[in-house]
Amino acid sequence: MRALPVRFDWGMATRARVRAPELVGKGGWLNTGGKDLSLADFRGKILVLDFWTFCCINCLHVLDELRELEEKHRDTVVIVGVHSPKFVHEADHQAVVDAVARYEVHHPVLDDPELVTWKQYAVRAWPTLVVVDPEGYVVAQHAGEGHAHAIAKLVEELEAEHTAKGTLRRGDGPYVAPEPVAGDLKFPGKAVRLPDGHYLVADSGHHSLVELAEDGETVVRRIGDGERGFVDGTAPRFSEPQGLALAPEGLGYDVVVADTVNHALRAVRLADGSVSTLAGTGKQWWQGSPTEGPAAGVDLSSPWDVAFFDGRVWIAMAGVHQLWAYDPAAETVAVAAGTTNEGLVDGPVAEAWFAQPSGLAVSADGERLWVADSETSAVRWVSRETQSVHTAVGTGLFDFGHRDGAADQALLQHPLGVTVLPDGSVAIADTYNHALRRFDPATGEVSTLATDLREPSGAVLVGEDIVVVESARHRLTRLRLPEEAVRVDAVAHRTQRAATEVAPGALRLEVVFQAPSGQKLDERYGPSTRLLVSSTPPELLLSGAGADSDLTRELVLSDQLTEGVLHVSAMAASCDDDPEIEYPACHVHQQDWGVPVRITPAGVSRLPLVLAGME
Repeated sequence: MRALPVRFDWGMATRARVRAPELVGKGGWLNTGGKDLSLADFRGKILVLDFWTFCCINCLHVLDELRELEEKHRDTVVIVGVHSPKFVHEADHQAVVDAVARYEVHHPVLDDPELVTWKQYAVRAWPTLVVVDPEGYVVAQHAGEGHAHAIAKLVEELEAEHTAKGTLRRGDGPYVAPEPVAGDLKFPGKAVRLPDGHYLVADSGHHSLVELAEDGETVVRRIGDGERGFVDGTAPRFSEPQGLALAPEGLGYDVVVADTVNHALRAVRLADGSVSTLAGTGKQWWQGSPTEGPAAGVDLSSPWDVAFFDGRVWIAMAGVHQLWAYDPAAETVAVAAGTTNEGLVDGPVAEAWFAQPSGLAVSADGERLWVADSETSAVRWVSRETQSVHTAVGTGLFDFGHRDGAADQALLQHPLGVTVLPDGSVAIADTYNHALRRFDPATGEVSTLATDLREPSGAVLVGEDIVVVESARHRLTRLRLPEEAVRVDAVAHRTQRAATEVAPGALRLEVVFQAPSGQKLDERYGPSTRLLVSSTPPELLLSGAGADSDLTRELVLSDQLTEGVLHVSAMAASCDDDPEIEYPACHVHQQDWGVPVRITPAGVSRLPLVLAGME
């Protein structure tokens, strides 16, 4: 079957008989035992295509959401991940292989580095889920996360429909598990140096913490049994822990852990390896949930790193693009900076925008909290005195590369860690450049300290050396801090996504939303929808920027620019539509888009985006 370009406004019709395009990707297939697959191999099955990229925290959330569906309907449903890269590093096949292992993806994955299948299915955002029925027709598309309940309901309807028609084929799918790789560490996240000179490492792939001797190799003990779980006590379990921070004396515990996939903050007492939960319920935070209160009762969202700053434990809350803080004395948690909007905006902490903050470090004088803001390929900092956010390196969501020099011209690629050096400069785990970089606030210069690392995610200072967590090499690597930086060829990139050609002047933005079956818009307490629009550069939008409750907006684009990015964030709330239900369940649907646009007289004057798939 030849894949033809698809021009279909997904969600504008229900159950339209649109034949699913073929699955094509230059990188080939993973988790199939070496077999190449086509749509014909899935005939008779309910196929769920998960368009994802491994840098995207929302995509990682969807992987977790799909696990239950995958297990419950394994004889009728096949999930296929279509890996569609944003960053240059994500187009590397071995990086995709590593990501599939790192995040325990237990279904076939098509590596599509050139976004061929992405374009055929008219996908506009990460993540996007597409449902194909047993006869090979697209029946639904959902952008964003939080759609597992709607897809589960649709799957049950399709099972009944195609069982009656005789077109449903039950049995095992094409997934073939890869051979496991043995080792003491598996995709370690971050590490701290303990007072006795040992290292405590977040062994993310083994869902545990590992104490290593001073050589950084010999295992002293393991905290956690290696199984994914959420268990306190002396036989604890974690789920992909990442960040670690040494606690000051007198708190009753020694280390704070960002237990990422458990959406929790955990505490470790080193004397006996006992673990307790400081914050989080184990459930992911959603729009409308509390953003402050007693820590044990407030949901968190993918905490990625932690640091003691200004008397509290600051949390890099990657899942909602914010910084939160835990107060050990009051045992409360609250938002400390950020709005949940994804982007790079400086200013007062309550107004700043972040994009998947993933690394934290505190300056020696305690006045600055350094932040690795991964999705904007930026290094930011929070001022304790002014309670404001500033950008040291980085320009936005779609510009990245490896370029040294003045900070306003330097480029990084998805950094995950920052470490303060003795002279006050900051070492940067420049993850997707496989490099250790350095920003010097005194000179405003960025340099390269080391290359040929493999997805470094954090680092620990040890005298005149620095110990780097090489996550994709499953090890700690000790380096001497060089007197002069290693010189590398400068490279700049912009995310390679097909730009939408739009005409200058008036552009009608329409966010299409229909509540899932059996639900209605929740307008009990005012408008149930919200639309926020901005642009890069800001002068792209002559009018139409800002927030309002209407999901349609008349924009006016400049005719003085040739390209840019429209940033669109939409939210809608829906509740069960059944008068017999005394306490209806409610859901918040949210999606952010970064839409590259090219200004041309022949471009379109209408831009539709689908907030939730229609069934």
